[in-house]
Amino acid sequence: MATTQDFKNGLCIEFNGDLYSIFEFQHVKPGKGPAFVRTKLKNLKTGKVIPNTFTAGVKIDIARVERRPYQFLYKEEGGYNFMHSETFEQLIIDESIINAPQFLKEGQGVEITVHADTETPLQCELPPFVEMLITYTEPGEKGNTATNAMKEATVETGALIRVPLFINEGERIKVDTRTGVYSERVKSA
Repeated sequence: MATTQDFKNGLCIEFNGDLYSIFEFQHVKPGKGPAFVRTKLKNLKTGKVIPNTFTAGVKIDIARVERRPYQFLYKEEGGYNFMHSETFEQLIIDESIINAPQFLKEGQGVEITVHADTETPLQCELPPFVEMLITYTEPGEKGNTATNAMKEATVETGALIRVPLFINEGERIKVDTRTGVYSERVKSA
């Protein structure tokens, strides 16, 4: 058991029968009345963010969660197969808890958040940026960089993203997995 004094960003708590991560919090001491803590809690299963106010000093249940390194192996009908990077134990998870499944490729390293008491996977996060190979796009135009015009491109995983006009087929680009947006062209060595 812990109290509201133990709150910090990222702390996982059990609240209303679900697991939540503290997204944001603020201790408030009004001139009149008892102190309280205003929070924003993110549901670890659905990703929904809810506001909640706790009375200062109230007891809360802290949930033990662990972030473990895994490697993506392959996708099948039952879900996505991952292998723990150190123990080589395999795990199958559902697509709904992966933050950007369209950018997963074989051998990709990810972090899976697991509820330590029940060994239940809660969420799977790709690195913030991944390198992708452009497998198809319309031919590029040299010198057309003055405007922010974009065109469709297919990357090696089959995902469609928007890229600048000067990007050509066969080039490597960086994609932001949190937003699914083109970030930059990767310079070849």
